[in-house]
Amino acid sequence: MPLDGPQFPEPGLGAHPELGLAHADRPRSSDAAAQQKGALYATVIGAVIVLDVITKVIVQRTLPEYHPIPVLGDFFRLTYIFNPGAAFGLHLGQSSRFIFMALAIVAVAVLYVFYRSTPASDRVRLFAIALVSGGAIGNLIDRVREPRGVIDFLDFGIGATRWPVFNVADIAVTCGAVLLAISLWREDQRIRADAAE
Repeated sequence: MPLDGPQFPEPGLGAHPELGLAHADRPRSSDAAAQQKGALYATVIGAVIVLDVITKVIVQRTLPEYHPIPVLGDFFRLTYIFNPGAAFGLHLGQSSRFIFMALAIVAVAVLYVFYRSTPASDRVRLFAIALVSGGAIGNLIDRVREPRGVIDFLDFGIGATRWPVFNVADIAVTCGAVLLAISLWREDQRIRADAAE
């Protein structure tokens, strides 16, 4: 039996049920986007760290230290070394290990803030941030567990002219940095185009 008197809509649904339904759905879609954003970030970082750690463990168990193993002749070799500095042989003396540990922690924190401010729709930038973060964490793990430095083993070059030996974490950092630069450049171009209209 219907109740007498005016019928009021449920709180929060508004005067029109369809409008209220759209309003109720809004937080759900926002939550889903946030979950997808977090899943992408965590998955890429986790994949980089796992691949980096696994390859370094294999290198430590199978290769002799500082003895190049030819893979594609002299062009590509596996050379198990310890790098106490940073990329491209950058070294800051006896304190290098702790300085680069601190820099890695600061970098990951800054990148996390950048991740938080990046919209879920910008997947390229999120992927780039996660790549750099995963690589930084991978090398940070090395610095924490190994006083001699980061484990590097990918060795490219011709004769005496060689690229500095690197690892999977370095690849992730480099690729992520390039993608991030492209993403920021494209955003700057869009802003300039909008301002010109």
